[in-house]
Order: sequence, then structure tokens, then C-alpha cells
Amino acid sequence: MANAYTPGLKVTPKMTFRTRRVLPIPGDVLVKVGDKVKARDIVAQTFMPGDVTPVNMANLLSMPPGDVPGCMIAKEGQTIAEGDVLARSPGIFGFFKNEIKSKVAGTIETISPVTGQVIVRGAPIPVQVGAYLTGTVVEVIPNEGVVIEAEVAFIQGIFGIGGETFGPIRMACKEHSQELTEDLITDDMKGCVIVGGARMYYTAVKKAIRVGVAAIVSGGIDDADLKEVLGYDLGVAITGSEQAGITLIITEGFGDIAMAQRTFELLDSHKGHEAAVNGATQIRAGVMRPEIVVPISTAPAAADAGARNVAGLLEVGTMVRIIRDPYFGLIGAVNNLPPEPAVLGSGSKARVLEVRFDSGETVTVPRANVELIEG
Repeated sequence: MANAYTPGLKVTPKMTFRTRRVLPIPGDVLVKVGDKVKARDIVAQTFMPGDVTPVNMANLLSMPPGDVPGCMIAKEGQTIAEGDVLARSPGIFGFFKNEIKSKVAGTIETISPVTGQVIVRGAPIPVQVGAYLTGTVVEVIPNEGVVIEAEVAFIQGIFGIGGETFGPIRMACKEHSQELTEDLITDDMKGCVIVGGARMYYTAVKKAIRVGVAAIVSGGIDDADLKEVLGYDLGVAITGSEQAGITLIITEGFGDIAMAQRTFELLDSHKGHEAAVNGATQIRAGVMRPEIVVPISTAPAAADAGARNVAGLLEVGTMVRIIRDPYFGLIGAVNNLPPEPAVLGSGSKARVLEVRFDSGETVTVPRANVELIEG
């Protein structure tokens, strides 16, 4: 049978998407199964223990540790404000008393007669988890979080930076091959998810940050421009926690490379619609791709275009992207899957496939040099 399996990026106009939203520590779930939620809704919350501030009271009062408890004005469990008196020394004949005031607000957690230390615990830190996806709660994980489901248009990118953000889709470029330059970013794009075409330039990204754009999605970016945006060279393990002031996603690769026309047209068909975007990328074990998720109407369709596809299945007619030179970034359809290994230009043997481009040109490349564009 002429098919094979290969990893790929998903670009589909309609699929059922689920996201698991959980707290880092146990807390309260604020919704129930069947509830409809918006992307920005808080679905679970908890409180992390506040910061600990140790106070060496024995040293400050110049007394043995065992005498500290008797000099404490504040007691264990008491809530204090910044500037409140924590302890007062007895002084000499009632004079020359030494008062120690708190430099932080919080709660007296412990007073140790062994070390003379007083531990002040800061106020609990609230932690909230948002829905991220506009959809329906289909599962509640007690004390942890929820699973949310929706019908969406879903696009994965090659690489991204920045975390989760939201906004209406706004087309900045008219063609998938048009470069995203500074003049295409306008003040009315504040809070939007901007879609470019080919390479996004550093100057365009900087202007987008000034304007308050939520995210930019485009075909490519030069690594020098990315360094200018971040102010440092990016590592290769995992992204998503950068504090660049914007989320960036490239759909094709680094350099002057145009967004796939299919991807551009899918985004264009949803312009004005609210999208959830996450630039987090992991390219080693446990691969994680950046994503653009656009909730769509739940009205039943005749059939999902991708429903018949088996994940990773490579067969004649499948759309693929070539990920090695000399055809890097080009997209075409699988034209043939020869069953026998072929001799490459280097003299080595490998399993190959034929890819037919829209121009009609057909090339033969190793199967390891393509990735599937799943729909």
C-alpha cells in the first residue's frame, strides 16, 4: 500500500478541540459541566502561600534567643501591617526601650525560642486559570480545573514566542507573499491578532508593541530580528514565557519565506473573529507547537474535511511542506510514494517521495525531508 507516516502541522478549517485548564496546586473550580465559557473567563482559582520574610529578632534586640518570645508584641497567627511594632525590649530601668517594626505586611507564622527568628508570611498570592477557549465545559477535575471543548478552526505554527493572548483577527497584508513592514501596522490594531504574509520585520514588531497589538502571525522572521525584539539570543528548549510585550508566531520558518496560501486564506476567512493564540514552542521531547485557535459555529457540517485522515498518514494527494534545502518551505501534494529506497545525490539510500507543486513541477525528496500539513 502506497502510504507512510510522518510528523506534521495541523491547518484545518474545522475540528473538535479540547483544552485542559488546571491549577498548579489544589483550589476551587468555578464552573460546572455544561457551562458555556468565554476565552477570558476565570474557570478556577487558588492562593499560593505568600513570600517568607525571616527577622533575626534576637540579633535586633541584642538578647538571647530564649528571651525573644517574652518581648514580642505581635503573636503567632497575628496579621500585621508594614510599620507595626513586632517586639519591644524591656530597656534599662524602664528606659532605652528598643522597638522593632515590621518592614513587610503579612502574618506572624513562627516565633522561635531556639534561633530567635521570627517568620513573617506575606499575603497569599492569588492564582487564576482562564478558559483560553470559548466553548463548553465537558469535564470538571475536582479541586484542579476543567476540560473545555469547542469546534474551531485550528492552525499550528513552526515557532513562536510569548504566552496566551486573545484578540480579533486583523489582516495586515493583502497577499500571503507580502512582507510585514512597519507602515502596515496602524493604531487601530490595538488588541488585535495581526496576520502578515511573508517575513515580519523588527521595526514592524516594535511598532506593534507600541500600538498594543496582542499577537502577530506571519510566514517567517529573521533570527537577527528576533534577537532585536527580545534583546538576547533565544535558547532552543522551550518558549512561551518571554516578556516581549507581544506573542509572535511564524507559520513556515526563519528567513524570507511566505506564509502558505492555504494558511493565509483560512485566517483571512476568519478576519474579525476572536482568536486565542499561544506562542509556546517545544522542539525536543514532548513537541509542542504554537497555535491559533478560532472558535466557530457548532452547526453540523456535511463532514469534517480531515475526519477521514489518520494522524500522520502520508499518501498520494496529501499536502506536505519540504523542510530541507534546496526546496525549503515549498508546499505541494504527494504525487508518488515509491516503495523501494532510492540512491540520493550523496550516494546514500533512503525512502523517497515525489512532490508536485502548483506550478506543475515534480521533485523527488527523502521522506524525512517533509512534514505533513494536516487538514
